[in-house]
Parts: sequence; structure tokens; C-alpha cells
Amino acid sequence: MNEAEVTAFRELIEARLAELSEEDARGAAGKATVELDQQSVGRLSRMDALQNQAMAKATDARRAGERARLTAALARMYEGEYGYCEDCGEEIALGRLKLDPAATRCVECARG
Repeated sequence: MNEAEVTAFRELIEARLAELSEEDARGAAGKATVELDQQSVGRLSRMDALQNQAMAKATDARRAGERARLTAALARMYEGEYGYCEDCGEEIALGRLKLDPAATRCVECARG
């Protein structure tokens, strides 16, 4: 992989990290504590709010996982190891990296 391709992937990863930060800001309200006052909210409304809160927390956990994978990919770039399979050491196909810039394995190793 040449330097221009690495730079393009770095920009793609940094853009996705910025998108994740924006999504975090928009989703902050959904993780707020659910009010359990029966005088102001009915039982079904509270159950719905609790379910929405659980979904917001799960989405937040998914974003955190993606953020960790992307950050690790940036670290591999700075170490000069980006684009190489962590199992066999061969280059990861550019098409695979375009679909998932944080991929750490080639197609063969990912299949097992």
C-alpha cells in the first residue's frame, strides 16, 4: 500500500471518528435517567422510556467499540503496520479495507 492510500484511509477513519462524536452528542439525552414518578408518568410510558434508555445505551456501547477499532487502526498506521493481517502478515485487500478501514485480518484468516 502506498502513502497516498494510507493517507486516504487515515482521512476516512478520522472522518468516521468525528461522525461518532456527533452521534454521541445527539444520543446523550436518550441515556438520561428515567423518571419513575407515577404521578407524572404512567406504567407503560415508564416501561417504554426504560426500553428506549436500554437501546440508547446499547447503541452507545456499539459506537464505543467502533471508536476503539478505528483508534487502533490509526495506531497501526503510525507504527507502519496498517493494512497487514495480524495473523499471517500478508497485505489486506484494498477492497476489504474500503468496506472496513479497521479490519485487522485478510479474508482468508477472517474465514478461519
